[in-house]
Amino acid sequence: MTASGETASPSGYTGYADLSIALQDGVLSITLTRPESLNSLTARMLSTLADTLERAAADPEVRVIRVDGAGRGFSSGAGIGEEDHADSASAGSPTDVLDAANRCVRAIVRQPQPVVAVVHGPAAGVGVSLALACDIVLASEAAFFMLAFTRIGLMPDGGASALVAAAVGRIRAMRMALLAERISAAEAFHWGLVSAVYPVDEFSGEVDRVIDTLVAGPMVALRKTKDAINAAALAELEGALDRESRGQMALLESHDFREGTRAFQQRRRANFTDT
Repeated sequence: MTASGETASPSGYTGYADLSIALQDGVLSITLTRPESLNSLTARMLSTLADTLERAAADPEVRVIRVDGAGRGFSSGAGIGEEDHADSASAGSPTDVLDAANRCVRAIVRQPQPVVAVVHGPAAGVGVSLALACDIVLASEAAFFMLAFTRIGLMPDGGASALVAAAVGRIRAMRMALLAERISAAEAFHWGLVSAVYPVDEFSGEVDRVIDTLVAGPMVALRKTKDAINAAALAELEGALDRESRGQMALLESHDFREGTRAFQQRRRANFTDT
């Protein structure tokens, strides 16, 4: 570990305290490691994740990429708690976080290797975007998905408006985005939001089985298949990222966002004034 807290794996991929990265037997494992905040995301985490994905795209040793979270959740989304901003250099401004999240989503979708999201607990906010950008989304029965943006006066970002709608259709996407409801793993599977759901005690073994199948697969065929499906299903992704960025930047300057974050931190209902 370096003075900055960075850790390098034998393969040369570098992580740090909040993001564990390791390459073994063709699988590049990337783990969000802020379990005390349900792996809330900072600009540094997202930028490091994007750097890693972009490097891995040209690495013939990487056959599959696995993305998961430490502790009891996948990710609670972009951090808005005090602990997220204790180190302002790592947390970054809202613009920094949004730009880095969009870069991650683009990298995952464009990645030549299959990317597997391993969701064993909560996935919320832009954590949902990261999971759904992946090609295979595996969930345990303890997982749930939630687009909680409107609860704090914001709108979905990280491509969620395209990624969710492509998976579940307009009406269910509206339900998730407008009502900010928690969607259980079972319901997410029924909707088509995830690839498979497994019992908690079988989850690890089933994840390994799926990843082993991909590692042993024909990489060129998998890449061309992924490219074809994403081109057909996510043709609006770039437009969505642009619309979300413009809309979110305006909302981040609003009174309702400030009130929403205060209410969230104070564990009370927000009093929105549409300003």
